[in-house]
Amino acid sequence: MAKKKIVVCDAIHEAGFKLLRKEEDVEVIDASKEPKDKLLDIIADADVVITRSPTEVGEAFLNAVKNLKAIVRAGVGVDNVDIEGCSKKGIIVMNVPTANTIAAVELTMAHMLSCARSFPYAHNDLKQNRIWNREKWYGIELSGKKLGIIGFGNIGSRVGVRALAFGMDVITYDPYIPSSKATDLGVKYTTNFDDILECDFITIHTPKTKETVNMISYEEIEKMKDGVILINCARGGLYNEDALYDALKKGKVRFAGIDVFAKEPAVDNKLLDLDNITVTPHLGANTYESQRKIATQAAEAAISALRGTSYPNALNLPIKEGEIPEFVKPFVELIQKMSYLAAQINKHPISSIKLIGEGEIADYLNQLKTFAIVGALKESLGEQVNYVNAEFIAKEKDIEVKTQKQPNMSAFKNRVTVKMVTNSGVTKISGTVFSENIQRIVEINNIKLDIEPKGKMIIFENKDVPGVIAQIATILSNHNINIADFRLGRDDKDLALAVILVDQSVPKEVIKELENLESCIWVAYAVI
Repeated sequence: MAKKKIVVCDAIHEAGFKLLRKEEDVEVIDASKEPKDKLLDIIADADVVITRSPTEVGEAFLNAVKNLKAIVRAGVGVDNVDIEGCSKKGIIVMNVPTANTIAAVELTMAHMLSCARSFPYAHNDLKQNRIWNREKWYGIELSGKKLGIIGFGNIGSRVGVRALAFGMDVITYDPYIPSSKATDLGVKYTTNFDDILECDFITIHTPKTKETVNMISYEEIEKMKDGVILINCARGGLYNEDALYDALKKGKVRFAGIDVFAKEPAVDNKLLDLDNITVTPHLGANTYESQRKIATQAAEAAISALRGTSYPNALNLPIKEGEIPEFVKPFVELIQKMSYLAAQINKHPISSIKLIGEGEIADYLNQLKTFAIVGALKESLGEQVNYVNAEFIAKEKDIEVKTQKQPNMSAFKNRVTVKMVTNSGVTKISGTVFSENIQRIVEINNIKLDIEPKGKMIIFENKDVPGVIAQIATILSNHNINIADFRLGRDDKDLALAVILVDQSVPKEVIKELENLESCIWVAYAVI
């Protein structure tokens, strides 16, 4: 019988190869040193491939493969992988999200210390310039300083513990965790982002999502205290680099420690021109220990996928033909979209998710609930949540997940509702699928409307009084935001809900203007 084939497209630690080569019925091909155009021929009959950042898994790659069952990304980021394209071809995409945790934590601490003591510059002055000038290199101590941590997951929480050991006063902002996760470690928890902006040091440890890109920009930096130190060893683009550059040049930001950039390699980035910044070329995972862990975990995942026994940290899973009826399949996507929308409307820690079905679809709620969880957690966790780990993460976060079948009292043949409960309230979104797989959201918080779940949208609930539509339109027009569609629903309690589809992204200041309208009850911006 022919051996199954695993192709390693990019360099991994030898420990990973040793694991792979132990499998007697597996042919292992090391293509890490092959030109990328030749790689397309090598992967043609591969069953599983292991990749890293240098290999672009796009149209050419996917057109080249014939038998591929799974892709293992040896690392965290999957920016170079067309996950949707893989899904369409039935290829499972996995990553290795935790192997580099300690390495990233320790690099963060290294940047904090380097920024506090100007370490690289003092080192160069003595070693390169042979100048002994102690008076030039006065620094500051971590002890007694206030550290703000944005994002308190695996990495952020460990940074917090280490910072406490240095005698720092530590506070975290993470609206997607229970406060006890921080306070149990001795870290203060805040729901007010401005509390973070008042800190002496700020470090960010969030996934890269539409909510976190440019999370720190001109407005946020302006609120910071003079002489703040900023650290980013997470993902490029979380700090607006133009705003950071200006603040460093003016001295508003005393020092910055940056390991990741919006565009890499960052050899021409203007931040490199400054002398109050420490930089490293995306070294978060670059320790011998983490590279060994990444390689061995990637190899184990590849073997499991080859055997079909499990798909650790899968970011997608194809729906097997025949497992569910044809009419159910569009609801898979719709339910995930509705949950994702609910999480963007109600940005608070989730306590429960209920999936309610009416009609024949109600018989398939158990198969669909995983997709509801993934949609709900995607807003806070980004690529960290997937179809394999979703239910485990929900359990870990004490999120109760329930399904409910109820008599069909609606005008639709099938209707599903996602009911999401957080510590700030309840969000309910209902949807259906018409013939030819046309998806529609038909109700939000008991107000009926008709929306295609797609695109950039502003959701605006208000007192049902005259002039509201004109006020909204004026604000959007003043900011050159074009309205593509305007859907309005009303109830019998003098409330109205508008969903405004727009062509441009909506800045935070526009949402604030809408919030300040006298008629506004709440407003949210969402992208599906």
